[in-house]
Amino acid sequence: MENDLNKILYLNELFDFYGELISDKQSQIFIYYYQDNLSLSEISNNLKISKTGVYDALKKAENSLNYYENTLHLYKINHEKDKLIKELYLDKHIDEIAYKKLKGE
Repeated sequence: MENDLNKILYLNELFDFYGELISDKQSQIFIYYYQDNLSLSEISNNLKISKTGVYDALKKAENSLNYYENTLHLYKINHEKDKLIKELYLDKHIDEIAYKKLKGE
């Protein structure tokens, strides 16, 4: 269950970075499935295409998003940047607490 949730979160983050690079149809199907939580059958009915067509488009979208990340590394870079910002914030906060203790506050 947690693995599935992590996959969904990861793919949605990739979509935020690279969603403009996949086709409109793949994007629409991705949003229906991963963001609107529709089943393959529901998407198939909404778009008037086969369930296999929905599945294939979804897999192509996932593969494309992963390809772009493996090539461009925007998710990884952003994640590392966020981690560094958090570390800097914590370091600054700890320094402020230590300074106040030294001053007797």
